[in-house]
Amino acid sequence: MSRDPDYYQTVSLKLSEVLNDICVNERMILKRRRMALLSETMVTSTHRLLGENISIYHFGSQSEGSTTIGLKSDADTLGYSSECNVIQDWSEWQPGWTSLLMIQDETTSPGYCLLQWLRNDEPLPVPTASLDHNPDSRLTVSRGKVLLKNTGLIDVALAAGCVINGPALSQGMPGIGDNDMVPAHHCKSWPAEAQPWLVRQGIGRWPTEDMKRYCETTGYFVVAVSSKNGQHEELEWRISTSQAERCLMFSLNITQLRCYILMKMILKTFINPRCDGVLSSFMCKTVLFHCIQNTHSNKWVQSNLLACLMCCLTVLQNFLRQENCPHFVIPENNLMAGRISPHNKVRVFEVLQKITQSKGRSLLEIPMDDLGMRLQLKMNMGEAFQYHVTPAQMYAKISSRMLVNIANGISVIHIYILVSMHDENKMVYERLSDFTLTLTRMYRAMGFNSLEKSAVKLLAPLLSSSLGSVLASHNIYTTHSISPEARGWFSVGLNSDVASGRLKLASALYCVGDMERAEFVLRNTEGKYDLNTVESVCDCCEHPMMYYSRQGFEHKCYTGIEEMIQHTIAFCVRFLRCETCCVPKELQSEMFRSTHEDMLEREIHECWMDWAVVDSLPYLYFLQYKTYGALQRVADQQHALANLVTTIDTESKLGHRETALNLLGQCMEQENRHIDALRCYMISLNIRPRNNAAKFLICIVLNEIVNRQENTLN
Repeated sequence: MSRDPDYYQTVSLKLSEVLNDICVNERMILKRRRMALLSETMVTSTHRLLGENISIYHFGSQSEGSTTIGLKSDADTLGYSSECNVIQDWSEWQPGWTSLLMIQDETTSPGYCLLQWLRNDEPLPVPTASLDHNPDSRLTVSRGKVLLKNTGLIDVALAAGCVINGPALSQGMPGIGDNDMVPAHHCKSWPAEAQPWLVRQGIGRWPTEDMKRYCETTGYFVVAVSSKNGQHEELEWRISTSQAERCLMFSLNITQLRCYILMKMILKTFINPRCDGVLSSFMCKTVLFHCIQNTHSNKWVQSNLLACLMCCLTVLQNFLRQENCPHFVIPENNLMAGRISPHNKVRVFEVLQKITQSKGRSLLEIPMDDLGMRLQLKMNMGEAFQYHVTPAQMYAKISSRMLVNIANGISVIHIYILVSMHDENKMVYERLSDFTLTLTRMYRAMGFNSLEKSAVKLLAPLLSSSLGSVLASHNIYTTHSISPEARGWFSVGLNSDVASGRLKLASALYCVGDMERAEFVLRNTEGKYDLNTVESVCDCCEHPMMYYSRQGFEHKCYTGIEEMIQHTIAFCVRFLRCETCCVPKELQSEMFRSTHEDMLEREIHECWMDWAVVDSLPYLYFLQYKTYGALQRVADQQHALANLVTTIDTESKLGHRETALNLLGQCMEQENRHIDALRCYMISLNIRPRNNAAKFLICIVLNEIVNRQENTLN
């Protein structure tokens, strides 16, 4: 492999081709970044809509585009409330705000601080004696000051029912989803410790002066994490310049990003499995920043990728030898402090030495994304794959996952907004009206291609369908009709996705007795619901993450971004209790699925169990069964019933399979197939033993079976 006189250039170009094939290229990086930024914009917009001054950021590899399928990078989510203000000096104090004064002295570690609690009516510290009269578990007295403990945000989160995982918390709310969120406070000014960075300049002329000026405007976060060697484990807060670092990452060229990804692959393959995970990807990023700053920019080209990688690994070796990896923005903060034992230091150094001396041959052993095997093929050193995923297929696969993630985010937000309402018809109607009108104003006020505009466009239709259904339910109850206003809101919500908005309209039409129109909407929905293309999305329940997608879905995702949701995604259909008159009686039973004992066993994310919720596809076939029955179209009715049975048996991604089985059981009862109905309810109960309407449906059908047997005997 190393006999070629242009060896480094040859390997670099082949390695660049391999990375391009696994979608480490400009197109995918930009797409990853857009999806991450869109997600955080949707979440932050939702909190604003609900009057909550909470901002959400997605940092790390997913938002940077510096990952691959094989790296399996987590999403790093940070959230903060703007109601709390961190200040560096008294001149920044503002009346009426909860202010925290940042304190750094000889006892705090570099890159960390203490936070002193201040009065909000005048620029003075809160007196220590006040805690004697008003104890607060978030605060403590130390060195004559009232300080905020770094467990303070966690205590608040626990009170809200969050699950704690180290410094992070999890809950079924926007901004978190399946990931952990680190709570933080924000300071608008640039950290004093980082002032020298603004004037420091290396031979790479990077970061540029414009970038530094922008970074200075982003301020910084303080995160509830203490240093490894700090004297104040409960009181220290880490200074985070994540927003500035995002700016730096977004400025990198493709070779620099590929170098970073290769470093992370080396870390995960050769170092951390053998050395207790002592090095972090953030250290790799920091090494990369130092190398770019201290290397001429013309070195970072595709034909020099391997040499750039070896340069970064050599710098990492030097940092390891000194046991000092200086934070890029605050160099006094040693990222390796207290992390590396003498034994692991020797082991990591030996591994790095072996990799750098191999001149790239070690890369052939990297299994992630088949990088090693792909490189062998490019170098004509290996046999062809038995199964080879093409770059186009890889791009479609990653794109489909991102689209599902965005759809999951929309689904979670919809639940979160509905949960925020008291389930009374008038109040829900007023709040939903306010929300939809606010979203409309937000949409009109935004720039043509802004992320905020795209976020609002994705969130509004589901709320419009809910508003139309709430209003229609009231109409049906009072006038046995659906008002033009309700129909208008239904119309706005039709394109929320492939099916759920249309099914809410069809459900209302069925309940008001307009069977012809209901049948038309259902037929239209079935025509749009391509079983080879559409993916169902439900975030009501915790279920294993399924990474596989339909081929047709992946193919559709190849060219589109978030606008494909209305053509390829089917959300579950959700009805609040105040929508009862738009819900067939068979589904209404789901609103009363829980006994008192069941409610005590619920998880905090299971608030939807007081609603009627069903997956779109089985509900489509159930409504067809009922509508065709009312129209006396027997053959079509039986075809719909067969489709409902097949869907329950074959669709692997149903989030509410037990509800679909309960609906099927009630269809079987109407078919006088009571034993089959009982079987459906028993299977349903096996899937969800608690909070399941099957419990009383079983009692009803058993009573019917017994009565029929008695009548037969008589």
